[in-house]
Amino acid sequence: MERLLFPLLLALMALTAHPGKVSAYEPDGSELQLASVHAVVVDAGTGEELYAKHADRQVPIASVTKLMTALVVLDSGEPLDEWLTIVERKKKPPVNAWSRIRIGSELKRSDLLRITLMASENLAAYVLARHHPGGMDAFVADMNRKARELGMTRTHFADPAGLYSENLSTARDLVKLIAEAGKREEIQDYTTTGRFTARFRSPRYQLGYGNTNLLVHRRNWDVTLSKSGYLNDAGRCLVMQARMDERPVTMVLLDSFGRRTPIGDAGRIRRWIQTSQGGAVAGAALEYERRQAAQYEREQTRTAEGGPN
Repeated sequence: MERLLFPLLLALMALTAHPGKVSAYEPDGSELQLASVHAVVVDAGTGEELYAKHADRQVPIASVTKLMTALVVLDSGEPLDEWLTIVERKKKPPVNAWSRIRIGSELKRSDLLRITLMASENLAAYVLARHHPGGMDAFVADMNRKARELGMTRTHFADPAGLYSENLSTARDLVKLIAEAGKREEIQDYTTTGRFTARFRSPRYQLGYGNTNLLVHRRNWDVTLSKSGYLNDAGRCLVMQARMDERPVTMVLLDSFGRRTPIGDAGRIRRWIQTSQGGAVAGAALEYERRQAAQYEREQTRTAEGGPN
């Protein structure tokens, strides 16, 4: 009997001695419940899709747009250490885009890009696009060209900050955007910066910024890329790459109820990866998910029948 029990004991010791190692099982998607209306979870190392919900629905993505803005800025080859003048908007955006930045002052392109990504600074994104070769129109055209290049067939961009609901994509398309963005060290660095002080000149002043993703500030999370977003039409959005049990995991969470709901979904995903248990969703968030999903289905039916949206 002892000879039979000893190998089993060794196996159990091997599993428990390294709790940070990759689990011996693959998580079952049926065990995961998320509050986000549209979601995808992918093993970024292998490309394997681990979970998906309404992943091909084309929906507004709010400030997640800024990841594409960063790619276009970096692809342009314009010097990151160049000082750019803060210019005033040519037309008022459809939502409140108030900024603390002073018109006429200057900040380096790299710093504008950093606060665009970590703090979702809308005016900074606008200034980056205005200083792009060819200006704003060329910048947005390059955003859409890059989307086609990445195979994002159900994606369209209308502005660099994500202030317009016409910035549309799907959860699966955004996985492709995250994969490309994750290849750029600057984007990894800028999106995971916890706090940053931007130092302007002409006139000289400084502004402090914090990351909009609370998980970046938590030591028990190993976040390697992050972007949050919010519009009334988009709900709360969060896209992120993080290491879980030594596995790089990409998650796309679109249209969540409440500021903390995407954070809760991220926690449920991590628990599911590590233990195969996804956890429960709060009733209000779950009801929002059901209501939004039903509304989307009604809109799609009207569109298919040729009726008004």
